[in-house]
Amino acid sequence: METCLIQHEHNDSVVAAVKGIGRELGISAYNEETSRGLLRHVVVKKAFRTGEMMLVLVTNGRDIPHLDAWLGSIREQLPDVVSICQNVNTQRTNVIFGNETRVLWGRDVIYDYIGDVQFAISARSFYQVNPAQTEVLYGKTVEYAGLTGNETVIDAYCGIGTISLFLAQHAAKVYGVEIVPEAIEDARGNAKLNNMNNVVFEVGASEDVIPNWKEQGVTPDVIVVDPPRKGCDPRLLDTILQMQPERVVYVSCNPSTLARDLRVLEDGGYKTVEVTPVDMFPHTTHIESVALLELK
Repeated sequence: METCLIQHEHNDSVVAAVKGIGRELGISAYNEETSRGLLRHVVVKKAFRTGEMMLVLVTNGRDIPHLDAWLGSIREQLPDVVSICQNVNTQRTNVIFGNETRVLWGRDVIYDYIGDVQFAISARSFYQVNPAQTEVLYGKTVEYAGLTGNETVIDAYCGIGTISLFLAQHAAKVYGVEIVPEAIEDARGNAKLNNMNNVVFEVGASEDVIPNWKEQGVTPDVIVVDPPRKGCDPRLLDTILQMQPERVVYVSCNPSTLARDLRVLEDGGYKTVEVTPVDMFPHTTHIESVALLELK
């Protein structure tokens, strides 16, 4: 694949350059059918505001031949790169990342801003592909949360803390939960980076961690969910209905699972007040949306 229209246009030329260097050095490309070949993916992360760039070479094995020559050529041809990482994925799967990541050269993170909040982004952390629309999406989320500065908020599927930290600027206390340990490390680091002391992050599945918080006496005024395409786990929806926050803000990348989950929440005593679509992925049929629900 030579082009991808929904990412930063610079990324295509970066991937082409890295592939070209690999070709010159005789690096083999991975074949998904035979599970042979070394280079599976070239992941490019480019910071919107700062211009910093990270490259992640996803490889089928730890050993990379001609590594010094490859790193030297990448740095020479791509001066904006401040971090080159390797992720090792030897599984027979089409999942992009494996469990092992190491820094080959430079820093382990790049820095970017969304609004006034600074974020450190590591190799495996999730970061929206469209930074301009991300500000719109998160701004709408904060608007729907209706915060006055006194509320307790839970942010389920919090990733590296992007929405949590936006909310923390306007709330008394924010609790964020995410199943990816590296993302929670990043989230805690991002809270420190922005001197935000009113945020707590925990690793685990939302449907396990949030009931524990409930038992510990956490009573949220607002719950924000931003699940993957499969939507919310039924146990999480049950927990929301038991906790009865005044408002639920649902950020969705899949309208069909959003509709399914809204039905459950409506049947459990909530009213869907408004839904705003945000066009995060131009040239595609995909849409992000933000829904506001209020307790009847």
